[in-house]
Amino acid sequence: MMIRTMTVMRQYLVAVFLIAIGLVASGCGDTASVNPAAQLASLAVDPGSLEPAFSGGTTQYKVNLSTSITSVTITAQPTEGGDTVTINNQPTTNSVITLGAAGTTTTVSISVSGSGEEPRTYVVSLVRAGLNGNNSLENLAVSPGTLTPTFEENFLSYTVDVANTVGSVTVTPTLSDTAATMTVNGQLATSGQASIVPLNAAGQDTAIPIVVTAQNSNAKRYTVTVSRGVSSNNNLQSLAISPGTLTPTFNANRASTSYTVNVASTVTSVTVTPRLQDATARMTVNGQATNSGQARTIQLGAPGSTPPPIFIVVTAQNGTQKTYTVGVNRAALGGNNNLSSLTVSQGTLEPNFNTNRTSYTVDVGSTVASITVTPRLQDTTASMTVNGQATNSGQSRTVPLNGAGSNTIINIIVTAPNGTQMTYTVNVSRAALGGNNNLSGLTVRVGTAAQALSPTFAPSTTTYTANVGSTVTSVTVTATLQDTDASMTIEGQGTSSGQGRSITLGAAGTSAGIDILVTAQNGSQKPYRVTVNKALPSSDNDLSALSVRMGTAVQPLSPPFASSTTTYTANAAANVTQVIVAATKDDPNAVMAIGGVTVPAGTASGQATVPLNGAGTNTDVSITVTAQNGSPQPYAVTINRAAPSAPPAPASAPNLIPADDSGFLPGNDSDNVTNVTTPRFQIPPPGAGEAPNLYVDGAKVGSTFDQGANTLQPTTPLSGSDLGTPYSITSTVTNTATNLESNQSAALTVTINTGAPAPP
Repeated sequence: MMIRTMTVMRQYLVAVFLIAIGLVASGCGDTASVNPAAQLASLAVDPGSLEPAFSGGTTQYKVNLSTSITSVTITAQPTEGGDTVTINNQPTTNSVITLGAAGTTTTVSISVSGSGEEPRTYVVSLVRAGLNGNNSLENLAVSPGTLTPTFEENFLSYTVDVANTVGSVTVTPTLSDTAATMTVNGQLATSGQASIVPLNAAGQDTAIPIVVTAQNSNAKRYTVTVSRGVSSNNNLQSLAISPGTLTPTFNANRASTSYTVNVASTVTSVTVTPRLQDATARMTVNGQATNSGQARTIQLGAPGSTPPPIFIVVTAQNGTQKTYTVGVNRAALGGNNNLSSLTVSQGTLEPNFNTNRTSYTVDVGSTVASITVTPRLQDTTASMTVNGQATNSGQSRTVPLNGAGSNTIINIIVTAPNGTQMTYTVNVSRAALGGNNNLSGLTVRVGTAAQALSPTFAPSTTTYTANVGSTVTSVTVTATLQDTDASMTIEGQGTSSGQGRSITLGAAGTSAGIDILVTAQNGSQKPYRVTVNKALPSSDNDLSALSVRMGTAVQPLSPPFASSTTTYTANAAANVTQVIVAATKDDPNAVMAIGGVTVPAGTASGQATVPLNGAGTNTDVSITVTAQNGSPQPYAVTINRAAPSAPPAPASAPNLIPADDSGFLPGNDSDNVTNVTTPRFQIPPPGAGEAPNLYVDGAKVGSTFDQGANTLQPTTPLSGSDLGTPYSITSTVTNTATNLESNQSAALTVTINTGAPAPP
């Protein structure tokens, strides 16, 4: 709407300007009437694109359309909502226009008009393309066979040669313009679709026409002439034999058709697979009709013999023949009766294996009851036995051994394919049973702590003692064998070398004998014995250390600590409220009580936090040590807490400062009468570590202290009256370290008078 308004305004101004010019030019001549022109806001064609792009002031357009488009939709919208739009004189903003024939132009008129506006007409030329004249093929294929020459779009005549057995061909033409039409051999065909065409008799030609008609009806004719002949091809395409390799390698173009194959003596038959070059030819293998690619199995003669060759006869379509021959040479039986390797699971072959050496020895321990041998053949077609048992190459055989101290002979007999034999011998020597019945180590532990043996362990020493505390209830005995093949018991219980055995002990003051019996492989035995002496309960009820701490500071004891001294004193300052008393038992297995704290057996030290009585009083702390045998020993510590020292009282009474004293009677600043309800009082300077306090009528009140002026001021106003209210003012100081407060100073009487002052 804004664009339309601006356009109308611009046209109006132009009209006014033109009228003005006319008036100037003609004096007072008549004025002409100029009206603005109506305009479209949008114009579109679907399908298609306007050329040039739409602009409201441009009235001529063109749209290029393809041949296949037969109609379009034109949409026009006015700039002003009330304007009228007509398309080809029909009032509408949307109209379907039917196009003329291909190659023609259809003109469409769109008009827009409005009240008080000049109408405007837009013209759109719809140009429909003409019919296509493309009557060419893009591609042409024939199967079976090959086009001669290779297909080209503008080459119209081709030939194809096929075998006389081919009764039809498949023709597949592809159009350059898919809007064109086509026939193959007079039958309507689709682009890219195969058409099957039957052929004339063998020896005759068949002409196949392909006619392409363009959209504009122009036609083009392609011709394929198929020649169906009689083949003389009697060649093989390939020849394979299995197992074995043809010598020389097969070649279809080779003049000679004779080949040989060498196979092993174990091969009893071969498979021959021939393939024809011409599938219309025929073939026999040793007189047996055979299809191309069909395998035939041919039996061979005895090893070392030369059987008759294998004949492959190929007959072409025209009856000509070609014969291929394959001579198969089967090797004679081998004489290889050697091993390629020999291994044993226990011990080591002596000497190292060598194919040409047949005798070996192996030493094993007395406990080895069997051995596994693994022989491998050099010639896998040979056969083999291990101690008379048929064995495959690489197969393991387990051979039981004779008793300890004796030998076992293992024979491996290898028989070659030709029957010759070779015997390999392994002589296994099993050691005699050992007589080692010694220990290599012996320990006695309490928990994880090893206890001293007396004497120090030696394999030849069989009797030992070990001492443990009275509270130990069990020990762990661990013995290690010198010969791990020996056996052992601890207290009659079968035990492995290095295995710990827990032994329960008796009462304190008793001994326990622990027996270890070692039996060698040969049955000989050696007894070891460990006697564990458990101590009597201790009578040690002494302390080995005693201290008193205030925080982290240790206070001196009087007298200095000695385990035989049982009574002590220690001093504490008046501000100390508690101390820590710590003690260590001479015997960790004793029981100790420090005040209300009990330190059990097994714990060497303990401590207790002791609250002190008031300043100037004493606090007694008791420590009792009870030995294992039950005898107690009391210790006592007396803590002397110093009496508090109060700070001195202020030297003089507070003084109302003159600035606050003159508030009632003018000019009189020393009568201690004031109308200030929070007056300031000067006091003597407090000492170091002292804080001043203000008292009113003997009661402490909240106050603020001005250190520079040494004044105290109540924080809560004092009440006054017209006749005056008197107050007794005193001060104190508090020791900030001990929190002790001095006595009150002398008193100052101050009167708070809130009435009007008397006239001077």
